Amino acid sequence: MLSHGFKINEYDKCVYVKDTEHGYVIVCLYVDDMLIVGSDDKMITSTKNMLNSRFDMKDMGLADVILGIKIKRTSNELILSQSHYVDKILGKFDKDNSGVARTPVDVTLHLSKNKGESVSQVEYSRVIGSLMYLMSCTRPDIAYAVSKLSRYTSNPGAKHWQGIIRVLKYLRFTRDYGLHYTRYPAVIEGYSDANWISNVKDSKSHSGYVFTLGGAAVSWKSSKQTVIARSTMESEFIALDKCGEEVEWLRHFLEDIPRWSKPMPPICIHCDSQSAIGRAQSNMYNGKSRHIRRRHNTIRQLLSTGVISVDYVKSKDNIVDPLTKGLNRELVEKSSRGMGLKPIKE
Repeated sequence: MLSHGFKINEYDKCVYVKDTEHGYVIVCLYVDDMLIVGSDDKMITSTKNMLNSRFDMKDMGLADVILGIKIKRTSNELILSQSHYVDKILGKFDKDNSGVARTPVDVTLHLSKNKGESVSQVEYSRVIGSLMYLMSCTRPDIAYAVSKLSRYTSNPGAKHWQGIIRVLKYLRFTRDYGLHYTRYPAVIEGYSDANWISNVKDSKSHSGYVFTLGGAAVSWKSSKQTVIARSTMESEFIALDKCGEEVEWLRHFLEDIPRWSKPMPPICIHCDSQSAIGRAQSNMYNGKSRHIRRRHNTIRQLLSTGVISVDYVKSKDNIVDPLTKGLNRELVEKSSRGMGLKPIKE
């Protein structure tokens, strides 16, 4: 599969998809940057000629950077990284510090709302915005830290800045990390987890999911749950439901790719809660909680229609664990490798 970058002097946002029995071409336009991805050189060339006849554009050749994400190719891997963007963040927000940290979260630092005056609120908002972009593109390992710290953007205090500095130190230590994709396994797998009410001052749990394809993460999320879970099982069940929502979107996306094998098999979601799995596979729900009943019906429908399957995974092997809580160095490194996130060899 080839991808080529372009510069276009138009502001039309559009997507062209051309499908023939010999291959396909997908054209993605982002304001003035565009990628062409295809399986046939002749189709790519004809697409270039068609676009060139309609727009004032410049062919930049094989894509190596798109939307601030570096693309590196090897004989058997495709690597996405943002080491240059990490340098930019550190130079802008932490240029006077040279320290490093091996984990993104200090588990001894307990955060709560700041009741005093805010500390550099505008600067805090800027660094959170930069970290969010980095996290959403290539760094799922900082998703939990950024999700947690972003809750205090309106009125940050000294402790919240300590959390920010910790993430920046971790980024300095992991500057050269990138997502390493290979050809196999060519199936999507999901991982779901939840951390039930870790803060006594907070009544809501934290959810996380990660989906991998070709050995690395392609979709991930770390977020606070919107409803109150009354037990560990309920929090895990809510997380499983959220994971199921993402499966439906991914499935529709893959079905639109002409050469993707069809019909698609169920996407397996790995969960470390046997009670939540048992609840999902049960035909009946006798509980009184309406929001759990609704989620139970949704998950049962996804299971019965072959959209998902649910499998048990040990907590120590659940790669989404760092998206729900702070972990020690060994577990952070193990989970990062499981998500395909590792140092880039020059």
